[in-house]
Order: sequence, then C-alpha cells, then structure tokens
Amino acid sequence: MDLRPCACGEARFDRQSAVVALEDGDLASRYSGPCPACGRAREFTFRLPAEPTLAAGALRPAAAPSGGFHYGAAEPSQLLDPGEWLWAADAYARSVPAGRATVEAGQRAQATLLRAVAALDEVLKFVPPGAETVPASAFTSERGRDLRRRDPGRFRRDRLAAVRDAYTGMLPPVG
Repeated sequence: MDLRPCACGEARFDRQSAVVALEDGDLASRYSGPCPACGRAREFTFRLPAEPTLAAGALRPAAAPSGGFHYGAAEPSQLLDPGEWLWAADAYARSVPAGRATVEAGQRAQATLLRAVAALDEVLKFVPPGAETVPASAFTSERGRDLRRRDPGRFRRDRLAAVRDAYTGMLPPVG
C-alpha cells in the first residue's frame, strides 16, 4: 500500500482493516483510512485466496531461509510486479546497518534481511520454468519498468539467486 501513494504524494496512512464480502461472494481484506497530508480517503481491497495458504516454509521448504518468512503463495504476485518486489528487496537491504551493537539491533537486522530474501523470492516467481529471466510482459508498474530499463540484468535468474544467497549468508546462524 505504501508503494501506491496518495494523489498528494504521501505514501503512508493510518489504516483500519476488515474482511469484506465482494460482489461475487469471495472474501477480501479491505484497508482504509485518511491520508495524513490531505485528508483524502484511501482504500485498498485485496481478494483473499480461495484455499488457505500453507504455513510459512511449507511452500518452499528447501529454499526458505531460517525463520521461513515469505510473502504470498506459490504463484507470482498479482499486486506487485517483479520490479516493485526488487525495489522492496533493495530498500530492505539498504536499511540494514553494517554493524550490530546490540542484540536488539541484530534481531531487527535479521527480520529485515528475511524480508529482503522473501521479496527476492517473489521476483524469482516471475521467471517462467525453463527461462533465464523475468519476461518484459511481467512489468506492469512504472517503477518496475524503469528499474528493468536501467538494469535488465538484475532480473536474470542467476543474478537474483546470487543476491538472495548473499542476503541469506548474512543471516546469523539459527540455534
């Protein structure tokens, strides 16, 4: 939701959530609230999956890093395109400080890196079986298309996997 700013440019807003029934009878999560900058009503509605999602780590047991944090199900996202997911992974990784002075800071860094790894997993879902790169047709947002235009090599399977492995390697050992 923060990737879709208000018309005034403000990205964040205090939101209330509710499960609602859609016109077709399916359930959805609705998030709504006023923009803190201009007061304009903001609302996002996300269709809930018909089948419950498996527990964390159950979708990709061999690939999930310690902690098993992941976004979405096994199929590519319908909310964000691969460029937006890569942008999110970059933002998470950039926010991890180089040194960890306290246990609390280390825990925050680990949680942030797990989110960066999970965002890269989302990008990898857009690479079709047998293909080596995310197809151009997968990029539906301006941010995503711009990121691909500036550096298309970042969307190669091998490069995404290498970055993912690097972030996973930065995670402290479990136990």
